[in-house]
Amino acid sequence: MRAGVYFGSYEATKERMSERRSPYSGEVVSFAPLCDADDAKKALLIAKEAAKEAAKTTLAQRCSWLLDVAQKLREHKEEMAKTITDEVGKPIAFARVEVERCIETVTLAAETMRTMHGETINSDAFASGKKTMAFFKRVPCGVVVAITPFNFPLNLVAHKIAPALVAGNAVVLKPTPEAPLTAYKFAKLFIESKYAIKDALSVVYGDAEVGDALVSSDIPRVISFTGSVGVGEIITKRAGIKKVSLELGGNAATFVDVSADLDLAAQRCALGAFVNSGQVCISLQRIYVHAKVYDAFAAKMAQESAKLIVGSPYNEDTFMGPLINDEACQRAMEWVQSAKNEGAVALLEPKVEGRVFSPCVMANVRPDMAIVCQEVFAPIVSLIKVESFDEAGEMMNDSPYGLQFSLFTNDLTLAKDAIDALDAGGIVVNDMPTLRFDIQPYGGVKLSGVGREGPRFAIEEMTEMKSVIIC
Repeated sequence: MRAGVYFGSYEATKERMSERRSPYSGEVVSFAPLCDADDAKKALLIAKEAAKEAAKTTLAQRCSWLLDVAQKLREHKEEMAKTITDEVGKPIAFARVEVERCIETVTLAAETMRTMHGETINSDAFASGKKTMAFFKRVPCGVVVAITPFNFPLNLVAHKIAPALVAGNAVVLKPTPEAPLTAYKFAKLFIESKYAIKDALSVVYGDAEVGDALVSSDIPRVISFTGSVGVGEIITKRAGIKKVSLELGGNAATFVDVSADLDLAAQRCALGAFVNSGQVCISLQRIYVHAKVYDAFAAKMAQESAKLIVGSPYNEDTFMGPLINDEACQRAMEWVQSAKNEGAVALLEPKVEGRVFSPCVMANVRPDMAIVCQEVFAPIVSLIKVESFDEAGEMMNDSPYGLQFSLFTNDLTLAKDAIDALDAGGIVVNDMPTLRFDIQPYGGVKLSGVGREGPRFAIEEMTEMKSVIIC
């Protein structure tokens, strides 16, 4: 059996295929092989042997490998963007952005690895020591299992497999069932590259059965997962003694200060709340607004949100396409109705056509309402009136999640205080909490996860330190 065997099944074994339908049109857009636990175990055995050879390769080869993939992806940018739009309904303009970000992520992983190194240690620094040649270096972990979600079906794959492979590991990827063809096309670029390390990347498709076989096996040393808190908890219990990196849910919030530029805040908050139809773990869900500017900001927020173009993801100017499935639409409407039942008011009522759910802005929201206490993962944002940042900060922190927060203010002292006061993995000043640069460390605290992504930081997660003493 060879790496990529499931690609062979992908193309040839139609009787063992599942179909993927467009969340927008309902048409069949791709197929994926029906893998099971045995497939997962075979892929892990392939990876176990490949990891031994991968560790022997030169960094020059591995960097050339990634840069070759980045170049091939650049050549197929439009095709890949179209595939993303077909499978998950992401508007085509944003699908192109995702492809560009993926190219940058892969390139950055190669460039970062060139400069990753250990350091020498002064072993005679204390009386108990002595003069030696002491140092540590980074070595690959071995086998990495990568499990990825639907909302960024290309770039979040890149954030896992590019750092893992350039560090000298072998990888078994289980991509989201919602975007099998996106993952297939991307992985194929790695496997068919002239610089490829034989069998270092395999892909298996499936849900819980396949995932459990991967994470519970003794073969992988690293599990890298992006998805829900519930699945993250299962992985933690099933993985055993491994390095586990989890990027889980969020309930992103911002504070709009009395000193803020309200036009800027409303414009950026509308983008942060509704990009990708709110299906982002750092989608802006809670907006705490100083009482003195609450009414003015609420009006501007509703106005900016109403400007967003909603509809076919294939139109160049569409900002919001469909939600991923019918269940997501139903759940979103239930959130809105629940908030109304508790006394909230919709400043901008959602309109639903098929799976396209337009922006919804809720006002008069209290901090105890379910719509702000749980992750919504839909194009719904809530406005909460507060008297000060101290009040807002306490509410923002009063959440089981802590991925990214932000605030809008022109008060430098307040900004500095907020950076220390807010309990999250990332803080953004004068922009939406949905802002992420692929070069930065990315991850959360509390139920939002453990570990960090971003090529440099993922490489650290996917390598071990080996300490050496030469006497």
